[in-house]
Amino acid sequence: MFRNQYDTDVTTWSPAGRLFQVEYAMEAVKQGSAAIGLRSKTHVVLACVNKANSELSSHQKKIFKVDDHIGVAIAGLTADGRVLSRYMRTECINYSFNYESPLPVGRLVVQLADKAQVCTQRSWKRPYGVGLLVGGTDESGAHLYYNCPSGNYFEYQAFAIGSRSQAAKTYMERRFESFTNSSRDDLIKDALIAVRETLQGETLKSSICTVAVVGVDEAFHILDQETVQQLINAFEIVGETEGAAAEEGAAAEEGAAAAGQDAAPMDM
Repeated sequence: MFRNQYDTDVTTWSPAGRLFQVEYAMEAVKQGSAAIGLRSKTHVVLACVNKANSELSSHQKKIFKVDDHIGVAIAGLTADGRVLSRYMRTECINYSFNYESPLPVGRLVVQLADKAQVCTQRSWKRPYGVGLLVGGTDESGAHLYYNCPSGNYFEYQAFAIGSRSQAAKTYMERRFESFTNSSRDDLIKDALIAVRETLQGETLKSSICTVAVVGVDEAFHILDQETVQQLINAFEIVGETEGAAAEEGAAAEEGAAAAGQDAAPMDM
């Protein structure tokens, strides 16, 4: 994107009907490290890639607990993500205090979208430069939403945001029909494989990814590194076995086609 005369203010429309400041905020989401969400009938799994600025520093936290039944994964400006996750916690506490019941996930997502929309219509504010994957459960089951800096929100069966997320989307688009009836462990396994797709050749380890789970009968929690590493080891062994069998039984043309499908475009 290049600077032009219509991007100096978030309230200035271009002749083409675009708000460039909002588009720049959405571009900031694409520059962040990848975050992934999947849901079944009973569970939601959130996963993200941990990227440190240097070998001497720790990574930024990218998955936050909002309430026992809601969690959020972010991509983009982590500082904006912390502010919005704190706002979501406050809304959950207030609702629980007033009504003595947990806040429905859809209602919280609408409130969050309304807060983001205000920043697109005030000249003294800037849009939040962060995208949020909100996963949670309520009386109607498991839900996964994506909140955009523009104030829009969408419900998904599975979704990925951030840098190189298109590779994860490609994998999930081939598998999403099976997610609805997936077990908790299968959903975590698919999330880890989707994370591996975004690394593009880098080895997946528990130190560079975070996984969180929430279910109908399971409070939101982040899995410890040992559990994540055991799951990574398990699905990599299965993947190698399946790959060897496929190479023996497949023709050369099919192998070439499979290699073309694995190469997914990069989100910049």
